[in-house]
Amino acid sequence: MTTVRTLTATRYVQPLREGGSLPAIVETDDGALYVAKFRGAGQGAKALIAELLVGALASAGGLPMPALAVIDVPDEFGRSEPDPEIQDLLRASRGLNIGLGYLDGAFNFDLSAAGDLMPPGFASQLVWFDAFVTNPDRTARNANLMVWQRSPWLIDHGAAIYAHHAWWPASEMAARAGTPFSRVQDHLLLPLADDLDGVDALMQSRITPAVIDEAVDALPDALLGDPLSGYGTRALDEARANYRTYLSARLAASSVWVADAIAVRERVLQQPRVAVKARR
Repeated sequence: MTTVRTLTATRYVQPLREGGSLPAIVETDDGALYVAKFRGAGQGAKALIAELLVGALASAGGLPMPALAVIDVPDEFGRSEPDPEIQDLLRASRGLNIGLGYLDGAFNFDLSAAGDLMPPGFASQLVWFDAFVTNPDRTARNANLMVWQRSPWLIDHGAAIYAHHAWWPASEMAARAGTPFSRVQDHLLLPLADDLDGVDALMQSRITPAVIDEAVDALPDALLGDPLSGYGTRALDEARANYRTYLSARLAASSVWVADAIAVRERVLQQPRVAVKARR
């Protein structure tokens, strides 16, 4: 698995005002640009944990992800920004945050216009992956895919692994983690995912329990211990154990949620198509 670098934010370039979390393009001390997701935003530290963990697993699964980085926001960063909303956000985000490499010139994915740019098997692999990490944000209205260099790229996974907002008791974790992903019916690419059975073995060969362990171990203590994460610094080992147990149980139960996704796809294909506009 690729090592996630820790960088320091040096320049606030511009806000990205789509969505409610107010991410921004920032320059870091390596001279590169990143889309920074801030821990002081309304979604809190757990959204950043999901971004980092799911992004690392997506990369391990061979899915195209911008470079991930942990971005340190120092005390003096952004003090010259005139917008009080931005100032408040940056003050609440001192310390470690998450960044994705800025894809210069990328544009929002639209299935009708860019569907032919998807590599073979991409739709099935992505539906499998989103069902695995329970990502509800890959819909026609909000694809969270960008087209860059004539290929689709994954972004925005802060809503995934939504079980971590209210973990189950340890005794119930494995059984409850293996249930079907109910939101798969809304997945943008589900109708095109015609080889979910076939990609199951492939994705499991890439995302193994060892890969899950490595991704969980790489989560920064500062994010897990953030007061808004709900874990607290004394419960870091328990928090990591929850992520390991949950993701390993979903992996082990893939036959259950893959079979469900195949059945849901058959039902979706039998329904009349309704035109849905993508989010602008």
